[in-house]
Amino acid sequence: MAAMTDTTTIDATLLAHLQTWQGKSEALCDSFTVMPVAALSATLDRDDPRPAIGTVVPPLWHWLYFLPLARASEIGPDGHPRRGGFLPPVPLPRRMWAGGRLSWEPANPLCVGQQVQRRSTIQSVKHKAGRSGELLFVQVEHQYHNARGLALTEEHDIVYRSAAQPGDPAPAPQQPPLAGQQAWSRSIVPDDVLLFRYSALTFNGHRIHYDRKYVTEVEGYPGLIVHGPLIATLLLDLLRRELPQAQVARFDFRAVRPTFDLHPFSVHGKPSADGKTIELWAQDHEGFLTMQGTATLA
Repeated sequence: MAAMTDTTTIDATLLAHLQTWQGKSEALCDSFTVMPVAALSATLDRDDPRPAIGTVVPPLWHWLYFLPLARASEIGPDGHPRRGGFLPPVPLPRRMWAGGRLSWEPANPLCVGQQVQRRSTIQSVKHKAGRSGELLFVQVEHQYHNARGLALTEEHDIVYRSAAQPGDPAPAPQQPPLAGQQAWSRSIVPDDVLLFRYSALTFNGHRIHYDRKYVTEVEGYPGLIVHGPLIATLLLDLLRRELPQAQVARFDFRAVRPTFDLHPFSVHGKPSADGKTIELWAQDHEGFLTMQGTATLA
């Protein structure tokens, strides 16, 4: 099977239709149970005590909850739920997690055992024509409330892209701005088991993370793609390993370049002089920047 071909264009009429989703909101409730936290701890090879009621959910581990539970008949050919519903029905075939900004309320943490409500609102739908085709950016705000009120505000950036075409330019490689200045480093081997377990924990059926034939022959990538949320989680996991008592108040991150399972990659951190800000980044086996983030401590 050849790489997918696609001639979808986002014209003014279609963009106007997709932008009618701006302002759309929904509210969902979920129980923050023990098992997902214990399972992700094992997946990341952490020696944590088994979580109990009242255990604070580590930063970004809230992504283990509020999972999209589309029925099997509602799944598209890429393993994702079919377009439409809460998110706009963008016709571009490739969907990626581009980054986000999160702010925690230090006095009101999310904890195991809590009933949590997530209120989600589509903030914007924007179009851009890139070097490799059409791009559409959707920004969603999530507010997480427990019994005491607001606990976390998250802005989530999603990018939809045209199908891969022969001869498409690869993203321009970037050197990490702080390359060689890291205070902390850790090497990660993105093997099939790690990718499978994270997909299972987040109920993510997207085939780019586990179906090698699909990702190489249909989407045109060289290997399985490491989940963007997993890399972001590993960045903050590095911080937690180095500063176990630190409390993260804010985290901003952006994905720069795909990471594939073909080689180990690495995560790095450098605290500021006052220790309140931590620059975090991931780089591939060639040393190119793949994700960049900044954590601010409470």
